[in-house]
Amino acid sequence: MALSFCGSNNVDEGVLNNGCFVDALNLVPHVFLLFITFPILFIGWGSQSSKVQIHHNTWLHFPGHNLRWILTFSLLFVHVCEFAEGIVSNQNMDHLHLYMPAFMGFIAATTSVVYYHNIETSNFPKLLLVLFIYWVLAFITKSIKLWKYAEYNVGPQYLRFCITALLVILYALLMAVEMNVIRVRKYVFFTNPPKVKPPEDLQDLGVRFLQPFVNLLSKATYWWMNPLIIGAHKRPIELKKIGKLPIAMRALTNYLRLKDAYEDQRTAEDPCRPPSIWRSMYRAFGRPILLSSTFRYLADLLGFAGPLCILGIVKHLKVNNDTNTTDKGDVYFGVHFMSSSMLLQNTSVLAVLLFLALVLQRTFLQASYYVTIETGINLRGALLAMIYNKILRLSTSNMSMGEMTLGQINNLVAIETNQLMWFLFLCPNLWAMPVQIVMGVILLYYFLGFSALVGASVIVLLAPIQYLVATKLADTQKSTLEYSTDRLKKTTEILKGIKLLKLYAWENIFCDSVEETRGKELTSLKTFALYTSISIFMNTAIPIAAVLVTFVMHHLIDKTDPSPSEAFAALALFHILVTPLFLLSTVVRFAVKALVSVQKLGEFLQSDEIGDDSWRNGDMSVSLEAGKKHPGATKVINRKQPMRYQMDNYEQPTRRQMRPTETEDVAVKVANGFFTWGSNLSTLSDINIRIPTGQLTMIVGQVGCGKSSLLLAMLGEMQTIEGSVYWSNKNRHSVAYAAQKSWLLNATVEENITFGSPFSKQRYKAVIDACSLQPDIDLLPFGDQTEIGERGINLSGGQRQRICVARALYQNTNIVFLDDPFSALDIHLSDHLMQEGILKFLEDDKRTVVLVTHKLQYLIHADWIIAMKDGSVLREGTLKDIQTHDIELYDHWKTLMNKQDQDLEKQDSQTTLERKTLRRAFYSREAKSQIDDEDEEEEEEEEDDDNLSTTTNRRSKIPWKVCWCYLSSGGYFMVFLMVFSKLLKHSVIVAIDYWLALWTSSKTSGTSPTDSISSSRTTLTSETLDSYYLPVFIILCAAGITLCLITSLSVEFLGLSAATSLHHNLLNKIIHAPIRFFDITPLGQILNRFSADTNIIDQHIPPTLESLTRSTLLCLSAIGVISSITPAFLVALVPLAVAFYFIQKYFRVASKDLQDLDDSTQLPLLCHFSETAEGLTTIRAFRHEARFKQRMLELTDTNNTAYLFLSAANRWLEVRTDYLGAVIVLTAAGASIWSLRYGLPSGGLVGLGLTYALTVTNYLNWVVRNLADLEVQMSAVKKVKSFLSTESENYEGSMDTSQVPENWPQDGEIKIQDLCARYDPMLKPVLKHVNAYIKPGQKVGICGRTGSGKSSLSLAFFNMVDIFEGKIVIDGIDICKLPLQTLRSRLSIILQDPVLFSGSIRFNLDPERTCSDDRLWEALEIAQLKNMVKALPGGIDAVVTEGGENFSVGQRQLFCLARAFVRKSSIFIMDEATASIDMATENILQKVVMTAFADRTVVTIAHRVHTILTADLVIVMKRGNILEYDRPETLLEQADGMFASFVKADM
Repeated sequence: MALSFCGSNNVDEGVLNNGCFVDALNLVPHVFLLFITFPILFIGWGSQSSKVQIHHNTWLHFPGHNLRWILTFSLLFVHVCEFAEGIVSNQNMDHLHLYMPAFMGFIAATTSVVYYHNIETSNFPKLLLVLFIYWVLAFITKSIKLWKYAEYNVGPQYLRFCITALLVILYALLMAVEMNVIRVRKYVFFTNPPKVKPPEDLQDLGVRFLQPFVNLLSKATYWWMNPLIIGAHKRPIELKKIGKLPIAMRALTNYLRLKDAYEDQRTAEDPCRPPSIWRSMYRAFGRPILLSSTFRYLADLLGFAGPLCILGIVKHLKVNNDTNTTDKGDVYFGVHFMSSSMLLQNTSVLAVLLFLALVLQRTFLQASYYVTIETGINLRGALLAMIYNKILRLSTSNMSMGEMTLGQINNLVAIETNQLMWFLFLCPNLWAMPVQIVMGVILLYYFLGFSALVGASVIVLLAPIQYLVATKLADTQKSTLEYSTDRLKKTTEILKGIKLLKLYAWENIFCDSVEETRGKELTSLKTFALYTSISIFMNTAIPIAAVLVTFVMHHLIDKTDPSPSEAFAALALFHILVTPLFLLSTVVRFAVKALVSVQKLGEFLQSDEIGDDSWRNGDMSVSLEAGKKHPGATKVINRKQPMRYQMDNYEQPTRRQMRPTETEDVAVKVANGFFTWGSNLSTLSDINIRIPTGQLTMIVGQVGCGKSSLLLAMLGEMQTIEGSVYWSNKNRHSVAYAAQKSWLLNATVEENITFGSPFSKQRYKAVIDACSLQPDIDLLPFGDQTEIGERGINLSGGQRQRICVARALYQNTNIVFLDDPFSALDIHLSDHLMQEGILKFLEDDKRTVVLVTHKLQYLIHADWIIAMKDGSVLREGTLKDIQTHDIELYDHWKTLMNKQDQDLEKQDSQTTLERKTLRRAFYSREAKSQIDDEDEEEEEEEEDDDNLSTTTNRRSKIPWKVCWCYLSSGGYFMVFLMVFSKLLKHSVIVAIDYWLALWTSSKTSGTSPTDSISSSRTTLTSETLDSYYLPVFIILCAAGITLCLITSLSVEFLGLSAATSLHHNLLNKIIHAPIRFFDITPLGQILNRFSADTNIIDQHIPPTLESLTRSTLLCLSAIGVISSITPAFLVALVPLAVAFYFIQKYFRVASKDLQDLDDSTQLPLLCHFSETAEGLTTIRAFRHEARFKQRMLELTDTNNTAYLFLSAANRWLEVRTDYLGAVIVLTAAGASIWSLRYGLPSGGLVGLGLTYALTVTNYLNWVVRNLADLEVQMSAVKKVKSFLSTESENYEGSMDTSQVPENWPQDGEIKIQDLCARYDPMLKPVLKHVNAYIKPGQKVGICGRTGSGKSSLSLAFFNMVDIFEGKIVIDGIDICKLPLQTLRSRLSIILQDPVLFSGSIRFNLDPERTCSDDRLWEALEIAQLKNMVKALPGGIDAVVTEGGENFSVGQRQLFCLARAFVRKSSIFIMDEATASIDMATENILQKVVMTAFADRTVVTIAHRVHTILTADLVIVMKRGNILEYDRPETLLEQADGMFASFVKADM
């Protein structure tokens, strides 16, 4: 019979009673829509977009947008159902009208949404009328159909009635949505439709984060991220590419939300009660969390569809196969109607439902994650802003009295805010998981009865153990951290003093001490590894144990075995249940941490703030330096009011006539002031002073008498007990203030000096000249554009101080406060700064200057002097006043001045020394650029030839070489063990499930189809079968559990041994590297290898590796199982594999870039916080709080943008891999249903395949995420590896140690023959053909200009430079032939910069522990230190802090001398050793060297020529050659000689 629309029965009772005609009517609206919209869609219409130019076509113009998308999707789903129902009802018949309208409806609905989307983005509302008409028509035609059904008593028991009713409702709702658009946009019958403005963010071209603005489909699948992620392949993602944050997510917006919620809680009744942070967080961010939890609940409930569908499919496959459905349901209108319950018995329908449920579940889950992450980021931004504002208002005393340390603030920023953010991420789990667990247990009970509860109880009972393990892990991590900080400290010390260690041949001693700490760290890492592997083991073994217990119990209790459908549904449920239980321990741990963090935050937000004085406006802030002196220390003696000068005594300064208006002008006045640093002891008492406007006021007094405190009291940093500070109204806007402890920003030199003021070239130049910074700037690699500060280049104290003074001078403020600006400067610079900077530059500007100083010789320049003593003012007036009225004080000053003048004679240019160290640091940069990190070079080269293929390949390749390097350093046996046990474990797990399938199937089909045995035998067999299946099952499970333990241990310990060997090799390589290596490699870079990279290798790579191998093997075994059951599945696998390959390839590259961006934007943010906390006084004095806040908000937003994109990229990946997983499930189900028609896999095997397919969805994205993480982490191994290839020094030498005489060198005779040396084969020689002969016991002086090679000569004695021609012979042995250890341990040297190590004094003098106490005391006596050391607690075992900070520079230098004396060597080399010692001590030393070393050869390299006038022989060097060589007397006679000119200059 030919296929016709109505089939063969014609009904005559009226047209509407003909079912076929009703269906034909239903076609009308669909066809109408298609005819009208297709031309519009294809021909296009002139875009009548809003007049505002906007750059994204994502603007959603119409209201009800999301609702419309949801309704349309439901509509599509119902149409699919209608179509399927039509086809099923039409079996063996030819009624086209049963499914044709459904098919057309589907196409029309799809078209409607495409059409709508296009109209919406181009803002052309009039065209929406088409859709409105369509909804109305469809609604009418469907209603007729429904009415007819009701008339014929076709009720809800029939599927088609339900479908039609649903469609009617949907069309009605869509109609309503359309009406709403008309109501809001007034575009049809209204004369003036309202103008629409796009959201602000979309007008801003900088906003690239479109998630809030795109349509629903794109929101759910992150489609808008495609260009970004795929583009990352061609060129890396930069900050420009990710743009700005949308306004709603910016830190400022969120800060205001949180702050309002926080402040609202301050009630009038109870003003003291601190507001609760939890409540404010809930008020500000509660709604999105509720939304996310809703999504989460939906996802969890849909998750249970998996097991239920498996149950249905496996159950009905059997039934369907046995009985091919014959009953067709009832017939009306000559058409068959299918009953509703039959739908859920159709396996194909179940497979499709399973697919849809999975897709929806995953979409909801990702949406829930995204919402929490976005909220978490918003919260973090708000908290950071809150903390920052608080820092800016912290009271100074808090910082100095140690209530709030810098470390605590940094922890708040780096740790506590992140803890809270993470807590928010995991927050929905807290209430979603219990529900999920309860539901799961109920379902299990429904499948398997009582025994399931036993199995579930196994999981639940083991959860507390997991929690215990998790807390233990956290503790171990803490102790590991302590050891690694300790190790880092030691490593830093070694690297800073590496030159000394090499010259004294002490590398190995120090290396061992690091290795010892590392040993402790590794022990604690071992425990860490143990706990980690236990937690991983529990994670993998619990499901096996639960399955084992369940089925054994079921067997014992019910005596029957479950059907395959129940068994595999239960198996799938166990897989679902494990995740929440495993996560629960983590979530609980984070919740506990979050409670602690909130408590810390609360304490911080409640801490004292600075007082608000009348002249303070705006948020004011905190100082650190100011209160360094403990208030208890300054005894406050309030002497009887000393004779105070009445104002009439005040004599006008003679130097400069003042304009009459200025006379009464006082810039700052303090009346009757008592100030304190917190603990009611007044630090400053009874202060009455005035600072005259436009004049230079000096504050003098002894150390610790409160000079700095006075400045800070005027700035309002101290707490006022009584009295007040008056500022003349026009002055207190901002004060240029240079603190005593210099404070630099992490910025360029220029930014540090201009400090936010507009740049004026002329002024800038003047300031730099006044502070004589130009020579220093010239030395920097990029001039004044060089980064300085914490992360930039380290400057010396004097250079830092001069930059701070320059900042104060450059600012255009009326008042300048300088706190001891000369302390770190040598005499030439101080004079220059005083004359050029303070007297000339500042006075020309008529600025009021207050100068705290110890240099009394400058008092003659002062217009007004304030002398302080013990926290109160001793005298105030001009110098002349004091001269006439307080002669004692004046005389006291005079004697001090004379003393200072003598000091000046000897205080030689410290600056040249500082500049020299700078130059040394950079002198090697030229060469460095050639050998700098080779890998970086490669990258650049490859990215230059920008033909896409190379860069593309290079960026998506996985670094296999590095992985192999990592694995092989763990030892081959461990690698073998890991691989072998992993493979075995996964095969065993598959075997368990396969056995289960056989066991359950054997039951249901009686036995396998081949044995057609009489039923009487069957009962017997089932008994024997059980005795055969059960033990094997138990054995397999036990094996699986054991293997889980073995694999988790093997991976962790493989990682541990790799970490051990990598660190050991790295340390040895670096400590034995030639000194040149340290000149060209920045210290920070080396330290990074020991800190960040080692940490990654220790703690992060092993778990990632474990997770990666586990998820990969799980996916592979699942795919293997499915393909072996239904080979047809392999056909579908090919396109899936291709899709997966591309997804992971694009994602890995983008993820790496985004992760780098996240890391690189985090550091400036943390630095900005610690910078602010350190420089509070300065920031507040300058009144720059607003600028710093702005900067903080920018940095936070930048970091949040990077983080947001990173997590959106993760969602992008997960949505895609999840959909792929859903497709895999669909194809697996489809393949098994389809192959059932041909060859029979037993029901059990189908269940097995589907269960495995479901696990794939969970693990696919882990494979990619772990791959991406591993790639990032492997770069740490790569960096360490690049250092492992450095050349070591040649320690062996050609002579054997035994051939060297015990007491060599006894005489100390040195012959230098035609010596040429260089620092590196690539560089020019620094010594050229030097010849000299030094007799035993001679005292030799070497002098020459900077860079003439004199220090290089001293290094040549120790074979530290590359001697490529000539030789140095000491006592008959050529030093190049000696082993380095021997050579260096037999000579002594004192270096220019004193280096001390933390430990005891004994350790510093004699780390090898070879000398007796008497010898050490003798050395200390020679170095003039005996009395000082005796006074210390512990004497010779007294503590030396890091870098010897607890001794002055001079004392450190003397310790270095003592260190050299301890080693009784007959050759003694002093390298400018006296540059930082005062005159008196130096004279003593000269005598000592002459007497104690009368019989030793002493080579002195001199900075100041007068130190070598008494030598036996003087060598003058120039450019690596010897220029003059004779006795000093002889050389002085040659008037035009170099030496003579040096001596003249020095006199």
